[in-house]
Amino acid sequence: MASDTESVDWRKLREFADVDLERSFVLSWHCEAGTLLVDIDLLLLPDHPFYEKPRPAEKVCIRPALIEFPYCQVVEAGTDPGDDDIAVIVAGLGVGAIMGLRLLADGHYEIRGDFGNVEIEAERPLLRLKGP
Repeated sequence: MASDTESVDWRKLREFADVDLERSFVLSWHCEAGTLLVDIDLLLLPDHPFYEKPRPAEKVCIRPALIEFPYCQVVEAGTDPGDDDIAVIVAGLGVGAIMGLRLLADGHYEIRGDFGNVEIEAERPLLRLKGP
C-alpha cells in the first residue's frame, strides 16, 4: 500500500470539480463488465454546470450520480484477504455518508465513509450525473 505522503485528495482530482463528496451519500455498490459502480446522491456546488438553485424546502443541490471505476481489478474492504472475488466483496459493502476519497498511488484509490474504508485498483474514476 502507498504511504500518505503520496496521496492526492479528491478535491485535487479534476473528475470531482465543483462537487462536495463529503456531503454526498453512497446508495449502493455493484460491478458491471469489469467496472465498479458506486451509486451516490451527489452534492453539486454553485459553480457546477448542472447546479440548480435548491427549492425553498431544500438547502443544497443534490443529484443522483455514479462514480465509475473502469477496469477495476481489486477491491479491498477489510474482508478476508483470501477473498479476491470482486462481486462478492462489493455485495457486502454498506451504504452511508462519504468521508473522503483519495488517490493513493497510480491506479490505487481509497474511499472512506460510514461503510468503512474501501481500497480500489482501477483506471481513473469517472463521475456521471444520472438523467432527469
